[in-house]
Amino acid sequence: MIERLFFSEALFGAWEIIRTQFPLALWETVYVTLLSALFAFLIGLPLGVLLAAGERDGVLPLPSRLLRLLNWVVNLLRSVPFLILMILVFPLTRLIVGTVVGTAATVVPLVIAAFPFAARLAESSLREVDPALIEMARSMGASPVQIVTRVMLPESVPSLVSDAAIAVTTILGYSAMSGILGGGGLGKIAINYGYYRYQYPVMLAAVALLILLVQLIQTAGTRLSSRLDRRKKHKGE
Repeated sequence: MIERLFFSEALFGAWEIIRTQFPLALWETVYVTLLSALFAFLIGLPLGVLLAAGERDGVLPLPSRLLRLLNWVVNLLRSVPFLILMILVFPLTRLIVGTVVGTAATVVPLVIAAFPFAARLAESSLREVDPALIEMARSMGASPVQIVTRVMLPESVPSLVSDAAIAVTTILGYSAMSGILGGGGLGKIAINYGYYRYQYPVMLAAVALLILLVQLIQTAGTRLSSRLDRRKKHKGE
C-alpha cells in the first residue's frame, strides 16, 4: 500500500487532481471558514457580553433564569459533536439554503457549532478586563452600555483578536470534517480521493494545505493581537 505512493502513474494522477481541483477546493474552504466565522462572531460576541456582564454583580445584570438558560444553551451546543450536529440541523439547513450538501449548506451547521465557542471565548476575554477600570467608569457616571462599549470591549480587543484566530482555526477543522457528509472544499477532496479511492498523495496534500492555513491564521492572529496590546506598548515606553 505504501509503495503505491511512489508509483509514477499514481503520482501523476494525484498531481492532475491537485492541479485541477485544489484551487477551487482551497477557495471553498477559505470562503466557508471566513463566512462562518463572521456569522459566528456576530452571534457569539453579543452573547459573550451578556454572559460576562449579566451576572448579579455584573455591569448588565440579567434575570437569573435567563442567564441560566443562556449558559445551558451554550453548553448544550458545545457538547454535541460536529458531525452529529450537522445531521441534526439538516432540516434547518434545507430550509435556509434549499439543500443539505455542497459548500453553501455547510455554513449553517458551522455557524451553529461555532457561535457557542465564540461566545465562551468572548466571555473569557471580557472577564480579563481590570475590575478597577470598570469601577472607575462607574464612579464617573458611565452607563452600563457605555462601560461595555467604551471600557470592556476596547480593553479586551487584543484577547478577542487572539481568540478569534483560535475560533477560525477550529471552524477550519470543522469545515474539513464536513466533507464526510457532502460538504465542499479540501475535506471533500481528502475524503473522496484519499479515503474512498486510496489516492493518499491527494489526502496528504489536502492535509498539508490545511496545516498551512492553520499556521497562517494563528500567526496572523498572534501578531495582530500583540500589536493591539496597549499594556505591552506602555511597558515598552
